[in-house]
Amino acid sequence: MARLHLVRHGETTSNVLRKLDTALPGASLTDFGARQGVRFGLEHPLTSDAVLVNSVANRARQTADLIGSAWESSTDTVEGVHEIQVGDLEGRSDREAHEQFHEVVTRWHNGDLDARIPGGESLEMLHNRYLPVIDELATKYLIGENQQDVYLVSHGAAIRLIAAHLAKIDPEFAMKNYLPNTGSVELELRDDGLWVAHLWGDSVLPLGGENITDPMG
Repeated sequence: MARLHLVRHGETTSNVLRKLDTALPGASLTDFGARQGVRFGLEHPLTSDAVLVNSVANRARQTADLIGSAWESSTDTVEGVHEIQVGDLEGRSDREAHEQFHEVVTRWHNGDLDARIPGGESLEMLHNRYLPVIDELATKYLIGENQQDVYLVSHGAAIRLIAAHLAKIDPEFAMKNYLPNTGSVELELRDDGLWVAHLWGDSVLPLGGENITDPMG
């Protein structure tokens, strides 16, 4: 069965500085982040004619381009799968901002669709723009006779929220198990329409995982 791979972008300066960075077009990759993109491509060689797509953010596009260079494959940019917007907390790295962000993220993972940071997005808003893209990719590539794996380069917080929603992942697990840069979640769409998670970064499903210091992981 073809699978959907939700891949977090490579490292940016904002990640290093623990800065809340969600506004578009956003930060670019560090040199190390660029190497992460190439390494992902080399460590995940194509076994079929996979599809590579990315969000409109600079860091996602650059990561996908580097993966594509290792695969000798092109990538397409899709709207709607950028990071959930943090509004008034944008650009901040102080403890108060991190605590406020964590509080709202906790509410999101526990199903509060309307919780939002002032000036930012709610979980429902993320679902409304992100899930139709997943549906379109699934219909086009994951079902039917000519199936292809899909690699979507996106963003840590959005990936965890969307993957947890699709695969009905325990909220506590999804909240605690961050994705490192170029970490990925691997999902399969079964014939009965249910999504199953097969991979969640380096964590063992449905147990394990440790917090890391990057708030956007």
